Amino acid sequence: MNDTRTHAVDEVAEQVSALVEGVFGRLEPVLAAAESVLADDPAAAALHRIRPQVTEALGGLVIGAGFVSAPGVLADSEFGFEWWTAGSPPSQLFISLDPAAENFLDYTRQSWFTVPRDTGRRHINGPYVDYLCTDEYTLTFTIPVFRAGAFAGVVGADVYVREFERAVRPRLRSLGREAALLNAQGRVIVSNSVRQPTGSLVREADVPAWWSAGAESGPGLRRCGDSPIVLATGA
Repeated sequence: MNDTRTHAVDEVAEQVSALVEGVFGRLEPVLAAAESVLADDPAAAALHRIRPQVTEALGGLVIGAGFVSAPGVLADSEFGFEWWTAGSPPSQLFISLDPAAENFLDYTRQSWFTVPRDTGRRHINGPYVDYLCTDEYTLTFTIPVFRAGAFAGVVGADVYVREFERAVRPRLRSLGREAALLNAQGRVIVSNSVRQPTGSLVREADVPAWWSAGAESGPGLRRCGDSPIVLATGA
């Protein structure tokens, strides 16, 4: 890869990293508020105390945000869910937290919850179609929350893929050849080619194995900072 090409790829990776860090940065006040509330061994009703930080996180790329508790963390409820979506004014999202209910949503099986729980690291889930809220391709950013060293839930933010795409597609096009942003499983988030639509799986490279090996870059692959996003470029 020549120096000009390398510089262009570096710029795309840096832009994507900056966008990701911007979303995670919006969650930092929510994380601090959640940790403060949980320190008091609260009942579920106390989650309203993080509401100002959650609604403040909305805006820009972030179209939904909130806190989701680990089972048994709240004093009077097995589950806890405080989530708001952008609007004028913002609106609260309600889900069934009753395991006996037909429409119960067991969020403890969702990868946006299980990966931070199992790894202790922040995570980006998607792209996936959010049938619960918007029926749109979505990325969910989550950060684990801890209380006394134990996992206590996650704070998170939702981002529309179409808005993420709008921000990064001009730079992808500037690369002058086929390029895509992939998640760590090799699924396309955004690309500059109709041959690689959002949600499709890239099979030309074993992205999961490459990612698990911890490589920073390789033939046609480049990590975007500390985010679980890969920039894949054609030869």
